[in-house]
Amino acid sequence: MYTLGINAVYHDSAAALLRDGVVLAAAEDERFTHVKHAKRPVPFSTWQLPFDAIDYCLKAAGITLADVDHVAYSYDPTLFGGMPSRPGATIELPFDPANTRLSDPSASPWDPLFLSYIANAKGQLLDGAPHHLKKRFQGVDRDKGFTWHFVEHHLAHEASAFLAAPFDDTAVLTMDGRGEGVTTSMGQFVGGEYTRLKQVELPHSLGLLYEAVTDWLGFLHSSDEYKVMALASYGKPAYVDVFREIVRYRNDGSYTVDAPRLVERFGPARERGGPLEQRHFDIAHSLQRVLEETVLQLAGWLHRQTGLSKLSMAGGVALNCVMNSKLRDAGPFDDVWVQPAAGDAGTALGAALWIDYRERAAHGDRTRRWKMDHAYLGPEYSAAEIERFLSWSKVPYRRLDNIAAETADLLANDKVIGWYQGRTEFGPRALGARSILASPTDPRMQAKLNEIKDREDFRPVAPVVMEEHAHEWFVNGKVAPFMLFVFDVRAEKAERIPAVRHVDGTARVQTVNRAQHALYYDLLDAFRQRKGVPILVNTSFNTRGEPMVNSPRDAVESFWTSPLDALVIGPFLIEKTGGRV
Repeated sequence: MYTLGINAVYHDSAAALLRDGVVLAAAEDERFTHVKHAKRPVPFSTWQLPFDAIDYCLKAAGITLADVDHVAYSYDPTLFGGMPSRPGATIELPFDPANTRLSDPSASPWDPLFLSYIANAKGQLLDGAPHHLKKRFQGVDRDKGFTWHFVEHHLAHEASAFLAAPFDDTAVLTMDGRGEGVTTSMGQFVGGEYTRLKQVELPHSLGLLYEAVTDWLGFLHSSDEYKVMALASYGKPAYVDVFREIVRYRNDGSYTVDAPRLVERFGPARERGGPLEQRHFDIAHSLQRVLEETVLQLAGWLHRQTGLSKLSMAGGVALNCVMNSKLRDAGPFDDVWVQPAAGDAGTALGAALWIDYRERAAHGDRTRRWKMDHAYLGPEYSAAEIERFLSWSKVPYRRLDNIAAETADLLANDKVIGWYQGRTEFGPRALGARSILASPTDPRMQAKLNEIKDREDFRPVAPVVMEEHAHEWFVNGKVAPFMLFVFDVRAEKAERIPAVRHVDGTARVQTVNRAQHALYYDLLDAFRQRKGVPILVNTSFNTRGEPMVNSPRDAVESFWTSPLDALVIGPFLIEKTGGRV
């Protein structure tokens, strides 16, 4: 049984494909289209399906859409307040929707068009594939073909956590901007059954509040929230009481969020690219503090209700690695696992996991046949395919005799390397397949990398460390393969890895073992042998405004249009000053 999952409603459009409970492939559409997040979360973009990501998943499995048994779409329009229920309903759209104001602040004049696109998504999948992708989309029997399922948005988030986590029984917490009308969900997965315990509904949303502050601070909302998290480390809790007035925990597993009225409270918003003042740092810090306080209270309630020791998380808010770490260190659960594609891309995976599990359970099969111990689920290219492209493009290159050792030599000499190996990561973090790597021992390296990538100066870069050495370099360092938690850098080691230590003394750590990515691990070991440090700087292989590279062509173009020193792509090395040997 093949199950295809699709996310297409807001942003981070993606697809995932399962066969009998095992994930075969998952990818975000942005990696193919070169449009960051695939599209902006506006109602009139909802018609766009992630055709390129779907096509990749089908290709990876060696099937066509006609072979798919179930399609799971991670949004259920019947749960949306404005969805018509009568047969043959028509939509009515104001002539000027952008200037139409409604009494319900959660409603939009675009809602009828938005819902129409979702309701017609199956037809769009059958008929709307671009010409160059028609091959794998044809031949579906319209009457007897795949079964279509609308899956509640938050259920898709939840399933991406409890059906992918390394736990059998787990509490589940998901938080995002919004689903159909829900912003926070809590439940438990015990004995193979999922039970929903609590939900918070619009307009009360921690995710939308964080988005609003992101926008006020001059960044792009639904995109740049991680910048606010980084900014918070430079501030003080000067405005924490203001945000405590906005966000109130209700002692019953729920909270309220008042209208933030940021201009009224803090004055005019910062212009994009304008100077950052101390008050901006303090506002970001205060927001982050109240987010952490509220989530700790939610987790406490959930723990008391379930009595479980494990917590699994998803939803865009769960990409806040500082909050995750606070929950890990001060929360009531012994273990916290976060879905690496916690944002909306992960709902494609979650929807597919849920429908696959439900359909098999209906026939008495409740076994979990897959757990997410790595995120390398996207496209890969063979050495032969890479070399054909390099030869065709007339790029000077040479084949490495020992990829790990020779790359480690370059890194030990403070070269900045584009690293392209294996399958593309699923989720927003570069995890050693499509990464820029550098030495952490050079105190100038953070600034150098931010300049290369045209990033803001305040943004940190992250370390990757050999799993067995994590505790030696980071306080309470433990397994963290997805770069979703921060750890304090050990004081006695801080001077040796200055490039990855943030202003607050923390680092957003990725651990790796050899089973996850053998070559990546071997590179770290080779660097350790040369420098005595089992750590490298790891940041995403992209430049400002661009998604991470995906194809060999993407990698080569990004390399030649940025001041990287070298590109290690498969077994081949390209240097700006070198030539083909």
